[in-house]
Amino acid sequence: MCGIVGAVAQRDVAEILLEGLKRLEYRGYDSAGLAVLTENSDFKRVRRVGKVQTLADTIQATPCPGGTGIAHTRWATHGEPNETNAHPHASSDRIIVVHNGIIENHSELREKLVAEGYSFESATDTEVIAHLVHAELAKHDSLLAAFRASVAQLEGAYGTVVMDTQDPSRLVAARSGSPLVVGYGLGENFLASDQMALLPVTRRFSFLEEGDVVELTRREVQIYDKAGNPVDRLIKESEVSHDAGDKGPYKHYMLKEIFEQPIAVKNTLEGRVANGQVLDTAFGENAAEILKDIKHVQIIACGTSYHAGMVARYWFEELAGVSCNVEIASEFRYRRSVVYPNSLLVTISQSGETADTLAALRLAKESGYTASLTICNVPGSSLVRESDLAYMMKAGAEIGVASTKAFTVQLTGLLLLVAALGRNNAMSAEKEAEIVSALQSLPAKIEQALDMNDAIADVAEDFTDKQHSLFLGRGDQYPISMEGALKLKEISYIHAEAYAAGELKHGPLALIDAEMPVIVVAPNNELLEKLHSNVEEVRARGGLMYVFADRKAKFKSDETMKVLDVPHCESIVAPILYTVPLQLLSYHVALIKGTDVDQPRNLAKSVTVE
Repeated sequence: MCGIVGAVAQRDVAEILLEGLKRLEYRGYDSAGLAVLTENSDFKRVRRVGKVQTLADTIQATPCPGGTGIAHTRWATHGEPNETNAHPHASSDRIIVVHNGIIENHSELREKLVAEGYSFESATDTEVIAHLVHAELAKHDSLLAAFRASVAQLEGAYGTVVMDTQDPSRLVAARSGSPLVVGYGLGENFLASDQMALLPVTRRFSFLEEGDVVELTRREVQIYDKAGNPVDRLIKESEVSHDAGDKGPYKHYMLKEIFEQPIAVKNTLEGRVANGQVLDTAFGENAAEILKDIKHVQIIACGTSYHAGMVARYWFEELAGVSCNVEIASEFRYRRSVVYPNSLLVTISQSGETADTLAALRLAKESGYTASLTICNVPGSSLVRESDLAYMMKAGAEIGVASTKAFTVQLTGLLLLVAALGRNNAMSAEKEAEIVSALQSLPAKIEQALDMNDAIADVAEDFTDKQHSLFLGRGDQYPISMEGALKLKEISYIHAEAYAAGELKHGPLALIDAEMPVIVVAPNNELLEKLHSNVEEVRARGGLMYVFADRKAKFKSDETMKVLDVPHCESIVAPILYTVPLQLLSYHVALIKGTDVDQPRNLAKSVTVE
């Protein structure tokens, strides 16, 4: 959520800041702004509600020259989206601040600052940081000292950057729960919440650790740990490519990313399987030693990643003979749980910065888990750095807020992990080879599923006036139905719910009528006949069904049911394949509804607050 970009340079930085914000648009936001220090100890601040382009148009008409500046895209947590609440915030026309996260004690700090004579313009928690730093400047001899004294009073999560009009040569920043990265240039240095923002100006980065404070000038970067000691953080040359700037022939990033799934699966398998086996190094150099004694897996994730974990639970227990629990991170971190002996904690996150998942990992590290492994798409992210093992997804940049290719690659990585653990438990070499073979054939199967695009676009027309829908699946397709429902509600704003098909008679049948479309996922597996019975229960109540079925599953279209043929595949990988047509359905329904497909309202790509 939100995006931060900061720069200290000899050249004008407004265009650098704007380009950085554009590259962070995928994170989700409702307003944008920047502030640049001028040569006469003043600053120019511009804030706009809506897209970064609106901000850019304003700045093009009234340029903001200056070599030190900060910029921000805001996802509202305190106060409605408007220009007054947009960042940057200022205190006494001297201190300017941007901030990601939530200051939990902002009300107490606000009361204290009001008593000291400060007045507040906004309803945000962020403005307290600006006034707090300004107040501390009266007690300290430098911006850094005042900033550190201010940060010590903050409770909650924050990544924050501050500049001072009377000290225009530097920026100071702190990280606690919300990511910040330093970018190193030649005679210029940068800050951002994501290295993606800075790729046009540098490839050299270091990632701030929890509690770090950093001071930047054009020629120097000094980082201090949470104890106040100067520290060196490893500077890495980034290999990340920003390949999402061009949609190519696609109208939206989401559609582009749906069609990138065959190559994404190929990329994630590359170098990780050979000769019918999952290679020992697939999850890290020391993975084989760590995984050999694991008897239980605890998966922690949120949203789409949680659904991937739900599918994997079926795989771990049925294929590998390893017990598995799956829990939503925001629930796991606030309850007392029992740690099983020889347990592996698996976190799943596209961004590697999901606040609840990261907090759950830190909690688990103190709880006695044998080891932790993260399945993640962003090298250098917090989850990657803080986990014992990391499976880098190699899915490429995913810009659409509604995750598509990241989900299929997460499932692919989880199935590889099932095979890696299974060989130490109940799985035969033949079964492992079967899994590897099924995964290697999966890209071609996905290509065939993508050929359903036109047929799905035609079916989507039936949803023009629909406001509710029901998704059904059985076994490992139940979480896929949950994912299908999530995609539809995320981008089309149609209320969608998913149920295990066997639960129909326990309540959901009361909802069935001609205005409630029912979407069914029906691979040709051992539960097919049970699913046929559930479909008949819907048909008997006058429901209209859309069945995504294996061509051998014996479903036929009629006046109450439209059947869409899904390519036949091995049952092991069917959950991965069947998610693709559901993604296409949600996309085409959203087009018809006229919603913002890539940046749906109220949502963010990287959820870095609770």
